[in-house]
Amino acid sequence: VDITTRSTGTTGIFGFGTQQVEGEGAGIVYDKQGDILTDEHVVSGAKSITVTFPSGRKVPARVLGSDTGADLAVIRVHVPSSQLNPLPMANSNSVQVGDGVLAIGSPFGLPNTVTAGIVSQVGRTITAPNQFTIANAIQTDAAINPGNSGGPLLNSDGSVIGLNDQIETANQNAQGEGSNSGVGFATPSNSAVRIAKQVISTGKARNPYVGVSLNPQVSGGAAISRTTETTSSGCKQPPLTPGGPAAKAGLKPGDVITAVDGKSVTSVDSFVGTIATYAPGDTVNLTVQRSGQTKHIPVKLGVQPPHAGC
Repeated sequence: VDITTRSTGTTGIFGFGTQQVEGEGAGIVYDKQGDILTDEHVVSGAKSITVTFPSGRKVPARVLGSDTGADLAVIRVHVPSSQLNPLPMANSNSVQVGDGVLAIGSPFGLPNTVTAGIVSQVGRTITAPNQFTIANAIQTDAAINPGNSGGPLLNSDGSVIGLNDQIETANQNAQGEGSNSGVGFATPSNSAVRIAKQVISTGKARNPYVGVSLNPQVSGGAAISRTTETTSSGCKQPPLTPGGPAAKAGLKPGDVITAVDGKSVTSVDSFVGTIATYAPGDTVNLTVQRSGQTKHIPVKLGVQPPHAGC
């Protein structure tokens, strides 16, 4: 489906004026109740949401719930179930590099645009709107542009393996928006299904949280930073969040995590991807290298805060 939004923005040097801001993205019908999945950033701050079906029918929608940390939102429309055709959701863990894919969305206001490509890589990490990390993202060279956000990335069977989310690009259009350079990312379908079930049943989602800042420059595992870093937004990010799960468990700056419950961890991406398969409240046993010694430290996972840093 095509999704258009209206929100209120400010105008003028001092921001005293207001104007209507329009946005566009895409989404997929998830079930016969009228639940539609899209990216959270597509509908964030929207005063009104309109869903357009392939038939041309336009209906209003409301946000049922969203998860900024996974960039996923569930919106709901009220139409007869006979007019709802949910897309099948594939197991994103089975996706392999080289698989053929199709991306569908509304790039530059052109609804129902289909582009083709392959899976360029799996297990990528991308940054969520709240500055936390989204794990197990799927990289593709299928053309993704502004307006594709929230649309499906399909495998050759026509099943959803992810929702198109971001691009990496050095190109910009006339509006200053990034445009396709052949490096796009989709959030994985398994995460979308997990979060959608939570949102539909409870109105909100909960993501697991360790409370560590990791250094991707260190090889051989997921290394906890040794010093406090300053983020691009100017926030001070300590190696361990004070009072967080990792700090309570006794992890220390400089520790290198090499396994989670016996499953090998070779990088920051693999650690983040593994933790994403657990739920808040679960206890994981981390294998840690510290000053040449191997330690086994149980950590009870917390709930991801609304925002990372300050």
